[in-house]
Amino acid sequence: MSSEATPGSERRGLGRTFANVFTANLASSLGDGIARTAAPLLAARLTDDPVLIAGLAALAMLPWLLFALPSGILVDRMDRRHALALAASVRTVLAVGLLALVWTDALTIWWLYLLIFVYGACETLYDGAIRAVVPSVVPKKKLSRANARIEGAELVVQNFAAAPLTSALFAVAVLIPLGLLGAAYGLAVVLAVLLPQIASGRQFRASAERASDSSLPAEKAEPFRRQLVDGWRFIMANRQLRTLWFFTTATGLLYAASSATLVLFVLQTLAIPEAAFGLFLLSGAVGGLIGSVVASRLQGRFGLGAIMAAMNLIAGAATLVMGMWSVAAVGVIGFAVASGSVTIWNILMMSYRQAIVPGRLLGRVHGTWRTLLWGSMPLGSVIGGAIALVDLRLPWIIGGGLMTLLALVFYRFLMGLPNPDDIDNGDEPPPVTDALPTIGSGTPPGQPTADR
Repeated sequence: MSSEATPGSERRGLGRTFANVFTANLASSLGDGIARTAAPLLAARLTDDPVLIAGLAALAMLPWLLFALPSGILVDRMDRRHALALAASVRTVLAVGLLALVWTDALTIWWLYLLIFVYGACETLYDGAIRAVVPSVVPKKKLSRANARIEGAELVVQNFAAAPLTSALFAVAVLIPLGLLGAAYGLAVVLAVLLPQIASGRQFRASAERASDSSLPAEKAEPFRRQLVDGWRFIMANRQLRTLWFFTTATGLLYAASSATLVLFVLQTLAIPEAAFGLFLLSGAVGGLIGSVVASRLQGRFGLGAIMAAMNLIAGAATLVMGMWSVAAVGVIGFAVASGSVTIWNILMMSYRQAIVPGRLLGRVHGTWRTLLWGSMPLGSVIGGAIALVDLRLPWIIGGGLMTLLALVFYRFLMGLPNPDDIDNGDEPPPVTDALPTIGSGTPPGQPTADR
């Protein structure tokens, strides 16, 4: 097949290679949606202890503290298709094991804890690999579109398809959604294996070898433990990236503190009935979906920096408004607006990181980034819970107020962030997206056609 495509075909979409990546991630997202809905439902059948139930959420985040960095190193060392397939394979085995435990009536809360923890460890590997694959197959100018497609599809599949479907099937027979869970991850394994060679990430290591005869052998020979600090070194050496990392971590901690007691805030302060709690959460999913649709268009019109600055300010203001005017209508609208703003921020932030970080380091930088950012969120939740003991509105007022203040202080800095296609990280551009190329020994990826 020719690796060339007409300008018209290039403009129509992101190409067949990205479609393969997108479909593989879609299958995995279906499994994630089923797992995240089924786990608390299973826990509720096993125990009514709120501490044990809350422990599931803690175990889901704990692997990011323990495994994000080593997973990042594996993503950079392995063929990234194999990393995706390995994570999906282990989760398939976990799903089959869970199905067997339920079938034999042997499932306990402790078994569920173990399964959730191992599942979370696999998620660190899969998440790092899928984020690193995207810039392998999409030119920088289209990164925001690609990330928006992935983010939007995950929202639709997990919130609008998997969650209600799992809940409905759970009431009929718990084995049905668990069987679908195993099938979804099994399909993700097959699709990951079938990804084209350009998704492997090997071209980035080959590019580094051409740039410096000694760099690639040195990286291979470097001990695993020394590579743990590679992501840290790269972030700290770049002023923009370093400032963004600490700023994003502070904002994430404040948002986690604000939403720590969301269910009590909705039920008691907003006086929304328990039966309508799911609809309230759905408003956030709708906001996030709209955000994923408009993110790349907003960037194309106003620039990445301007939109990131605006979205961060809007998210903080919406959070503050929810606490200041605690009525149901304001809460629903505020939650939707905040969720949409955060989604746009996440899409553009991921696109910026994918553009500025060399492909050979994407796994390590991503793992380092998530370790601090997501590792701080449980602390934010604890702080928010303590503040909520005084008044359920206070976490939203204090968190939203501080988020808004930070957004104003760093507004000018965020405005100065460049668009992804204006950043040169030293990598060669990926091949034309309509092509399904293979990478021969020492053959660099092709130059993409011009895009509008």
